[in-house]
Amino acid sequence: MLDVLTIGDALISMHPRKKGPLRFSHSFERGMGGAELNFAIGCARLGLKPGWISKLGDDEFGKYVFDQVRGEGIDLSHVTFTNNYPTSVYFREIHANGESRSFFYRNDSPTLELSQRDIVEEYVKNFKILHITGVFPSIHHQNIELTKSIISIAKKHGLKISFDPNVRLKMWSAEEAVAFILSILKDVDIILTSKEEADLIFGLQSERNHIEAFKKYGIETVVIKKGSDGAVGEHNGEYLEQSAVHVPLVVDTVGAGDGFDAGFISARIKGKTFKECLEYGSIVGAMVVSVEGDNEGLPTLDQVRHAMGEYNYVER
Repeated sequence: MLDVLTIGDALISMHPRKKGPLRFSHSFERGMGGAELNFAIGCARLGLKPGWISKLGDDEFGKYVFDQVRGEGIDLSHVTFTNNYPTSVYFREIHANGESRSFFYRNDSPTLELSQRDIVEEYVKNFKILHITGVFPSIHHQNIELTKSIISIAKKHGLKISFDPNVRLKMWSAEEAVAFILSILKDVDIILTSKEEADLIFGLQSERNHIEAFKKYGIETVVIKKGSDGAVGEHNGEYLEQSAVHVPLVVDTVGAGDGFDAGFISARIKGKTFKECLEYGSIVGAMVVSVEGDNEGLPTLDQVRHAMGEYNYVER
């Protein structure tokens, strides 16, 4: 029995060695990223058994991603290679305060070749939770139907559906994003959204009103992430506010939301209380922003337990 399944593409991330406008960056370090992939890595480091459905370019970058992800302990039995499209790449522009801009080269993503035959029902039914984001369906229009198909299969076999809207307006319009989000909310059990995304979906209003709006779709767990202002949420009538975890120095904010999702879902699968799930999510998100890279800062379970005061380890 596996724990959590996700579907999406992977990108090679090129990190400039100095901060500032990308036009003045002359050297880069290679990493890898992708919202769903970051989430899967985060879950694996927290002790879960995640699976990932994807396609990679049959090139050196694709092989690098495959080897790295396999080393994290993620099930890759449904990740294949294609010669028709190269592994996607994106470049980061990082500012002194840790904020960044991203420049994507993924229009011809290898996931163009993902089809219904890649969504194997006998594989999907082995998981407890299906985690999807708004990134995968934004890459190609055909991915919208693939996403809905895997949700349908997961619901058939009793999986919980976790959804992070993760709206990327460089990938599709606000109208397209909202139309997709509203079309699947009735099937979502856990939503992990930002305040800005909730405003995009329902209009500018308070977090409490957003929670009520999501609940009208039958969603049992609603979490609204607010970055450095923490998070709020409601689960089965229990409303909680979670303060942000203090970070002495914010180095890189990319991947913080994916880290929060991984922390929250891992705690949920392990039977933690709603309060503990919010705490796990907040701690993981905070750890991510203290390290440069898309997923380099995702912590292990022992590191999270140490941060929560549950576990002590000897440094020297």
